[in-house]
Amino acid sequence: MAQKPSIPKGTRDFNAIDIAKRQYITNTIRTHFSNFGFQPIETPSFENSSTLMGKYGEEGDRLIFKILNSGDFLSKVKDQALLEDSMRLTPSISEKALRYDLTVPFARYVVQHQHDLNFPFKRYQIQPVWRADRPQKGRYREFHQCDADVVGSKSLWQEVEFVQLYDAVFTSLGLQGTTIKINNRKILSGIAELIGQSDKLIDFTVALDKLDKIGKDKVVEEMLAKGITTDAVVKLNPIFDLKGNIEEKLHAMKGILDSSSIGLEGVKELEFVIEQSNALGLQDTLLDFDVTLARGLNYYTGAIFEVSAPQGVKLGSIGGGGRYDDLTGIFGLKNMSGVGISFGLDRIYLVLEALDLFPKDLVENKSLLFLNFGEHEVGFAMKLIKDLRQQHIAAEIYPDKHKIGKQFTFANKNDYKFVALLGDKEIENQSVVIKNMISGEQEEVAQNRLKDYISNKI
Repeated sequence: MAQKPSIPKGTRDFNAIDIAKRQYITNTIRTHFSNFGFQPIETPSFENSSTLMGKYGEEGDRLIFKILNSGDFLSKVKDQALLEDSMRLTPSISEKALRYDLTVPFARYVVQHQHDLNFPFKRYQIQPVWRADRPQKGRYREFHQCDADVVGSKSLWQEVEFVQLYDAVFTSLGLQGTTIKINNRKILSGIAELIGQSDKLIDFTVALDKLDKIGKDKVVEEMLAKGITTDAVVKLNPIFDLKGNIEEKLHAMKGILDSSSIGLEGVKELEFVIEQSNALGLQDTLLDFDVTLARGLNYYTGAIFEVSAPQGVKLGSIGGGGRYDDLTGIFGLKNMSGVGISFGLDRIYLVLEALDLFPKDLVENKSLLFLNFGEHEVGFAMKLIKDLRQQHIAAEIYPDKHKIGKQFTFANKNDYKFVALLGDKEIENQSVVIKNMISGEQEEVAQNRLKDYISNKI
């Protein structure tokens, strides 16, 4: 019995229309990446496990797809090891893993190629990543990220630039009302310090980052489960209840963090980014301060960004990023500050689809299909087709001598703009009959005028 075909959960097939829409998004993003001075690079789809593991926190590490060693991967494993915890066994049977994001591989790239790079170094990368997550709408196991990073500069003007970059891309895509949420990990460190839980900063931020997904009660429940005290959770109420415009919320945070030097440093950095962004102006996006924004990745140290879709589209973030002061340090290159952002191609696609914002003419009608009247006629048609292709005009032959009605049906279903009829009469007259499949009009055209005729009609 034949096996029923299927694909793994969290992955997708794409047809021509899907690909055209995805290319529309990536081409828009790529254009603005270039305008802002970023250079393209690419890294392998899989890395050494040691490169990835331990860089994303406990939750992130669990979502990394491991690749089994080639051949008999159990041959070098002692019998006792098979009875141990799977996390201990994994390094023995898996030395490589699919990349979880593009940032850690980029940090590895910078360290490995540091002598060939000029700092500050600005790069962009548009490639797929993989996460062993639970698939749901807008969350896949294989998806594309579109990243831009700059390393070798501590200037806060880089953060301002990224706000401008987000605004430029989402304005070009027509996404009015997209919100760029911003926070600073130093503010979160200050809050943890004030409530006496600095030693649980990671547990605190990972739980807080889920506020918009699971709500306050569940966040509190998770914090208590992680050992954060009830008194500390009570002290967080002013944070949970922070309201007002961006300036009012920042002013309130100054009061809350008045005894935390690191917290006030984070507020000061945010004030600069917000003031300069407002001075430059934003086109179609909004900028907001969200003190609960934590982005659970361990490597962020300063500003953090997250972008939410316009109101009316219920979907997770469509972009995010932040500053990392020493990510390259894990690979031996110290004091190399960086900052970067990412665009979530797949979620942006869903938002544009939901709001009907894709251009209507993304998939152009195929230009010209010659019908098949037999071997003799096809021989003449192929000479014309070759000439048209050399002139950068799409043309092809229907491969089989089927009934003409069936060939016309094929042309209609595949959106050919023109059909060419070349029979004995046309060969003798050195002409071609061209039928416009949209208007239905039909015209006899001299073969030596065919290129100009089609070019003027396209």
